[in-house]
Amino acid sequence: MYTMQSGDFIYIDFTGRVKDTKEVFDVTDEKVAQKENIYSKKVRYGQIPVIVDGGFVLKGLDEALLTMKIGDKKTVTITPEKAFGERKTEMIKLMPMATFKEQNIDPTPGGYVNINNFNGRVISVNGGRVNVDFNHPLAGKSLEYEVEVKSEVKDLVEKIKCVVGYFLNIDAKDVEVALGEKSAEVKLKGNLDLPGVVKKRIADTIFKWVKEVEKLRFTDEYSK
Repeated sequence: MYTMQSGDFIYIDFTGRVKDTKEVFDVTDEKVAQKENIYSKKVRYGQIPVIVDGGFVLKGLDEALLTMKIGDKKTVTITPEKAFGERKTEMIKLMPMATFKEQNIDPTPGGYVNINNFNGRVISVNGGRVNVDFNHPLAGKSLEYEVEVKSEVKDLVEKIKCVVGYFLNIDAKDVEVALGEKSAEVKLKGNLDLPGVVKKRIADTIFKWVKEVEKLRFTDEYSK
């Protein structure tokens, strides 16, 4: 059996840990999440679709997948530069309290805030100034992934469902796809109201990795 190639569509299971502390920060298996006390009802657990070398996972994990076969399971160590990057002192900002009041945000040390679409952790609040760390919480840390390649997707319709399911975090069974001449029509269960920028990103990804499709249409259907 051959190793994965760039552009292969696969489903994987994984558990991601901080290498030094063994703290689990991301997991696809619901039972593992419960065992590690990080289970959340808001998270949809289960195997996730990935296009190998397509930027669907961290760079270090993508590189590891290129060395694996269907059914392989291995533990991969990922250095910061191939994970969430090194911590940068310039990403720690001292900001006036007025900035937060303008957005009705009450910053508290240890809490997280979103300023101009950037997430940060509040380090301290003192004298009308707020010190915020905008580094990713896992920046500067080496990670350890237990990853298993569960299956490969060959069918054209299923490939399109994988891409849509990945970006919208929904199950592939909630996506209907009808193929035409070099085109595809996508209908979502529940008629999700998708922003144009999301549709464009889905379409661009499909055009790049599913060469048979040159036109993509999203449709809604309502019944009396």
